Amino acid sequence: MWDVVVVGAGSAGCAAAARLARHGRAVLLLEAGPDGRGPADLAFLPSAGHPRTAAHPALLRTGTAQDVLRGRGLGGSSAVNGANWVRPTRADDWGPGWTWDDLLPHHVAAETDHDLGGPLHGTAGPVPVRRPAGALLQPSAERFLAAADRLGFPAEPDKNAGGPPGAGLVPGNNAGGGRVDVATAYLGDAGIARLVRTHTPTRGEVAVRTGTAAVAVALDGDRARGVRLADGSVVEAGEVVLAAGAVGSPRLLLASGIGPGLRVDLPVGLGFSDHPAVFVPFADDDPDPHPHAASSQAALNWDAGADPAGDVEVLAFVRPFTPGGPRHLMCLLQAPDSRGELDAGRIEYRYLRTEHDRRRLRHAVRTAADLLRAGAGIRLDPPGDVLGTDRALDGWIAAHLTTAVHLCGSAAIGRVVDADLRVHGVAGLRVADTSVLPTVPRRGPGATAVAIGERVAALLAGPAAG
Repeated sequence: MWDVVVVGAGSAGCAAAARLARHGRAVLLLEAGPDGRGPADLAFLPSAGHPRTAAHPALLRTGTAQDVLRGRGLGGSSAVNGANWVRPTRADDWGPGWTWDDLLPHHVAAETDHDLGGPLHGTAGPVPVRRPAGALLQPSAERFLAAADRLGFPAEPDKNAGGPPGAGLVPGNNAGGGRVDVATAYLGDAGIARLVRTHTPTRGEVAVRTGTAAVAVALDGDRARGVRLADGSVVEAGEVVLAAGAVGSPRLLLASGIGPGLRVDLPVGLGFSDHPAVFVPFADDDPDPHPHAASSQAALNWDAGADPAGDVEVLAFVRPFTPGGPRHLMCLLQAPDSRGELDAGRIEYRYLRTEHDRRRLRHAVRTAADLLRAGAGIRLDPPGDVLGTDRALDGWIAAHLTTAVHLCGSAAIGRVVDADLRVHGVAGLRVADTSVLPTVPRRGPGATAVAIGERVAALLAGPAAG
């Protein structure tokens, strides 16, 4: 029997497995996707049908359907996303054990920040963190920050310090411009756990099985005894950790009889949140970006309502999505009111159902246009002709609406799991990915997902984990 089986080799799963192995546990890491590293190119765009992505049909709002792409294979979404490494804000308080200060040691443990030191930033963690500089910093990103200053927005030189929102460079998990996904950081190059391929439990090691789909948690009464695989076999373990992502983990719970009206009646899949977003295109005279430059390099966070931590964001994408195409500013609503639901075959985001949400996203788009007008050498493409009235802008937003793919809260702390991530009513079973966050953070959740993996490992390892 394995000490721990972790389902899902994404951001949280790799961190949890590696840390548990360091603490002497025999760990099996199961991953339904392929082996090997994901694309190092920071300009990589996930697409349906790519072996490193899984497409989930979803409804963003009434009449707006979209396939939501999430990473699969070693590294999960960290192998295909924008590689932004941004912590939550101090206002993202999810209860005892889950405040900014509670999570800070886990963020610090995860990283080596090559730009900033001191107690707020890691110096010996597996994930390298850098901000764009030198040849990797695009002129349009610098002009974006200058425009934000011209419009009176404060600077936020350190997006990971837990300070007031403002304009600043976006830190990323990269080495000299190339992506460092979490699997590489925790299981490969950093050497925190030796990657082995064996079916024999060995303390202090992580055994990895890729191409192995878990279909349910195997229950013995009110206790998890392991994981049932697609071939009908059961992998037995003392503890089961679901880290299959905010879509995969709740669906595994539902398949195991844990959910609304099921054997263990919990509100799995209900009340999740995510960041609705739209892209505003722009053109400039910048040369082609450095081949290793990050796509998103600068961000402005500010308050469009009554949220001192900043409830909206404009993120500068300085690389075209297609050769010769425009660049974009991504406008995100970071603290949405709207809540969604998912089950075994359905994901409904229910975006922009409140006037409060619609008003703030309008404000974000209009602010993006102001930034472009204030940035020398940057030319606003549409929606210049639809900014004048709320009705016209609402129509443009509805036609261009997308999701940031930051889904959180589908197996939330307090509703489905307790503060130690144990599933209510089922011993030996925990969930550890962004599905446990009761609300989506006011920043991108990539770094937070890793901190969740660090935290569940510390909880399972006990006091010796520090």
